[in-house]
Amino acid sequence: MSNSANPQGMGSTPARGRRFRPVRLLTVAVFALAGLIFFTSFNTAKGTNIRTDASLLKLSDLILERSHKNGQLDESNGALRDDVEALAERDDGSTKAEDEKLAGLEKKAGTQQLKGEAISVTLNDAPPDATAKLPGYPEPQPDYLVIHQQDLQAVVNALWQGGAQGIKVMDQRLISTSAVRCVGNTLILQGRVYSPPYKITAVGDPDRLKQSLAASKAIQNYMVYVNVYGLGWKVEDDGAVTLPGYSGTVDLQYAKPVE
Repeated sequence: MSNSANPQGMGSTPARGRRFRPVRLLTVAVFALAGLIFFTSFNTAKGTNIRTDASLLKLSDLILERSHKNGQLDESNGALRDDVEALAERDDGSTKAEDEKLAGLEKKAGTQQLKGEAISVTLNDAPPDATAKLPGYPEPQPDYLVIHQQDLQAVVNALWQGGAQGIKVMDQRLISTSAVRCVGNTLILQGRVYSPPYKITAVGDPDRLKQSLAASKAIQNYMVYVNVYGLGWKVEDDGAVTLPGYSGTVDLQYAKPVE
């Protein structure tokens, strides 16, 4: 129990128990945190220079390494698929009509090579020191001078609308599940990474493909940046070309809820 009155009749004074003052407690906490940081740094470094250790790859190096490995796996997968198809063609019991139907489906799916007249569209970043070339336009922000996902997607969409029979972006064939995605001005396509300039090749009627490009509202907007800030744009007739067949997996990939 505690007494409510001073038994000696003296004035009220604080109790004299031993207590940590706030400043002293804060000092102890700071030293404890510093010790933890030093211990963690020592344990991580293990006697090496963690700032310059060549074994610690930068994220960009890791991405490029994985992109190269994905490309090798795609080539290996394509070769194995060709071997499987060659073995299946020896004697699978199918009729000629069934074989022709299967070949037609494979052509539409984009897994087979496609030959025909083609055009190519090349997009590139503007020079880093670009300025507004026409009066009435503001000086460029960094965002104005790089190729974005919507620019690439606008070209691909216009080419499909123009009757393209097949499209290749850089060195990869597009199929129905392909997604053209960019992080900053870096293209990520089917597990592989690319930097500008970006080249898109489409097989189809060259005149019709060009007309579809010119009619696209999104591309018309892009052309303003081409004329004002110097973004790269080039459309060429490629003549007869052969697009590669898609060699990646055709299985749908999707997220699943955690059980």
